[in-house]
Amino acid sequence: MIDSVRLAFGLLSVLPAGMPSQVDRTVGRRAMILAPLVGAVLGGVAAGVVTLAQLLRPDADLLAAVLGVLVVAGLSGGLHLDGLADFADALGSRRDRETMLRIMKQSDIGPFGVVSIVAVLLIDVAALTACLQADVGWQAILIATTASRLTLPWTCRTTVPSARPDGLGVLVAATVRPRTALLTTFAVLACTAALSWLTLSIAATAATALAVLLAVLTALATTRRARSALGGTTGDVLGAAIELALPLTLTVLALTVH
Repeated sequence: MIDSVRLAFGLLSVLPAGMPSQVDRTVGRRAMILAPLVGAVLGGVAAGVVTLAQLLRPDADLLAAVLGVLVVAGLSGGLHLDGLADFADALGSRRDRETMLRIMKQSDIGPFGVVSIVAVLLIDVAALTACLQADVGWQAILIATTASRLTLPWTCRTTVPSARPDGLGVLVAATVRPRTALLTTFAVLACTAALSWLTLSIAATAATALAVLLAVLTALATTRRARSALGGTTGDVLGAAIELALPLTLTVLALTVH
């Protein structure tokens, strides 16, 4: 299990976790199941930064939101944003499968990638600012970061093959049984609902559950599009699912929790 923890933090963050002694598909599967735990750690750090910024400047909600979003992006190594940009560029090209896969492997970022990164970061900041104004800032960033990483067990479920014979997709694609992804979802729902109930309200608990379920739907929609366009999933698709789920989750919380 320690190898899976190290792989999860090594793949999904820049936090020091040590090198796993063994890396195979079993370790990869467990790492994807542990992804929400990594999200909770990153979200916890971001929540602390947001809280500190509010204590120092209670009237600077926008600044606190920007700092929170940047902390999550920085601790993730920008990897997921890069995956989103590559996936957007590939889909935006409207080319054949092989060409799209080649576009995703290129190191440069095209116009669709730039727009996608700007769009999700703007929504992240705007939604988190609204949450801060509603006094649910640190809870929102913690819940959203955890829920967005819940997409990984679903994007790596056994019904979604790898689009390539090499790369990250081969290690983790088609490794997580749908039943396991469902149990992981129940665990995340229980933890986030408990946080909302203890620190916010019963109404906020329902909104939190909705946000988590929409993150799952984001994973399902992303992998469906990836299968139709690419024939399966890749590491970029995994990152794209995370970065699409994060603004969606924050937006739901911003619009429903008061």
